[in-house]
Amino acid sequence: MRVTVDPLVCEANGVCVGLAPEVFDLTDEDELVILAPDVPAGEADRVRHAVRSCPKAALSIEE
Repeated sequence: MRVTVDPLVCEANGVCVGLAPEVFDLTDEDELVILAPDVPAGEADRVRHAVRSCPKAALSIEE
């Protein structure tokens, strides 16, 4: 499973960071960083939830 972000859509609301902080983070400039683009198996459900919860639908998953 791989997660990606569309930086042109992302508003850095941080919902994903709150739901899966081991995978997502925000820089000091409020840009989303994906810490683990190849999602660890133990984080898959949390990342799926974070992707579904993104208010701008800026995240996507490739299974």
